[in-house]
Amino acid sequence: MSQPDPEPANSSSAPLFMPPKFSTADATAAVAAPLTSTARLASGSRSSSVVDDGSDGPEPILLTEPAGGVPPVTSTPSELAAVVAAFAAGTGPIAADAERASGFRYGQATYLVQFKRTGAGIALIDAHALPDLSSFNAAMGDAEYVFHAASQDLPGMHDLQIRPATVFDTELAARLLGWPKVGLAAVIERELGFTLAKEHSAQDWSVRPLPDSWLAYAALDVEVLIELREGLGRHLADAGKLEWALEEFEAVRLSPPAEPRVEPWRRTAGIPTIRDTRGLAIVRSLWEERDAEAQHRDITPGRVLRDAAIVAAARVKPSSLDALLQIAEWQTRGTKRAAARWWPAIQAALALKESQLPAKRAAHGDGPPQPRMWADKRPDAAARHTAAREVVADLCATHDLPAENLLQPDALRRLCWEYEGGGEPFVRSFLASRSARRWQIELVAARLATAFDTLPPVVDEPAL
Repeated sequence: MSQPDPEPANSSSAPLFMPPKFSTADATAAVAAPLTSTARLASGSRSSSVVDDGSDGPEPILLTEPAGGVPPVTSTPSELAAVVAAFAAGTGPIAADAERASGFRYGQATYLVQFKRTGAGIALIDAHALPDLSSFNAAMGDAEYVFHAASQDLPGMHDLQIRPATVFDTELAARLLGWPKVGLAAVIERELGFTLAKEHSAQDWSVRPLPDSWLAYAALDVEVLIELREGLGRHLADAGKLEWALEEFEAVRLSPPAEPRVEPWRRTAGIPTIRDTRGLAIVRSLWEERDAEAQHRDITPGRVLRDAAIVAAARVKPSSLDALLQIAEWQTRGTKRAAARWWPAIQAALALKESQLPAKRAAHGDGPPQPRMWADKRPDAAARHTAAREVVADLCATHDLPAENLLQPDALRRLCWEYEGGGEPFVRSFLASRSARRWQIELVAARLATAFDTLPPVVDEPAL
């Protein structure tokens, strides 16, 4: 699994809950199946070594390659047809993962996908050579796909025409169980007693041919994912959280693509140090020029021109190319050599009229301001927010849940800002409109309504 960009576990872009394509009873039966494969694992059938970290208790076993070895990479239509046939003849869920080249290539394209299914073994598919996996998708029908952090891999799978009918997300399952560490290696170690080496998590998966050690790493990401899913499924059922998990998995599966960011250049690292609009114009101009060049060359923007160089130029506002070259961040060999390429973008920003300069702050959007600003503007909303956080904290402690998985923070803020009465019916309706799941609404709606309606009235202080 390539190193993911951090994302909220419970995205506000997720759609309203739609019933899963399988019943809770079916899911409960599935997750209660005996772990015959896990027993096989425990017998030491995989290439492994014992890790001695000096801690008490059994040492986790380091997996170094899959039990059946590392398969060759599938890269031709005929090879893909053979994989499709083998997986169609297999049984049970399909372990799935994807590798990108984040930090090396422009965008989030998938370069390698990994699948595993009982009876079929592991497949490593070159997604650059085979960008259409619709034949695999069709052959799998309504089989469940097992991911770790599905929200990271599903967009790339969709680009490859892989659209699972159902998913099981082992990272989300671990979050709902309240586990403190939810990375794949940590969850596997806790549940199965194995550990995975992660030294290849941030490699350039666009290179060809892929080194053998990278392929072993990629194969191991799906090697025990089905066993992990079985164990986590049983834990969810035992904790009374299986129905919650099914709703979360379905919401992730149906989540639409993320909306493009407004003014993405404002995310340049170090931009808070630029406090004048002319400097912001330089950041914008350099960022946009860099983005176009990075897209043209298919290189991640930070490798074309560093954020530090952009912000330094915006801070100094050089009046000439020579002045630009005097800035420390522009004196590294590569940046200095390319300075003439970027100088026109700086000139263009310096020549803008005042009316063409960007605003000091980004457009706020349709949501409320940050809660830290509420005390003066909306003391009633501030009081509700304080009360709501106490309710959420109590429920999280009771049910062993992270706050962001109990209720999406943006939905909670908006509710506190917009509530003007209406009790529990209003809270339920509002949260449903913000894509809260049924289980979340059932837990929080009555408690939040009571907390809001029992607050003492806020009395405005008379002006002096």
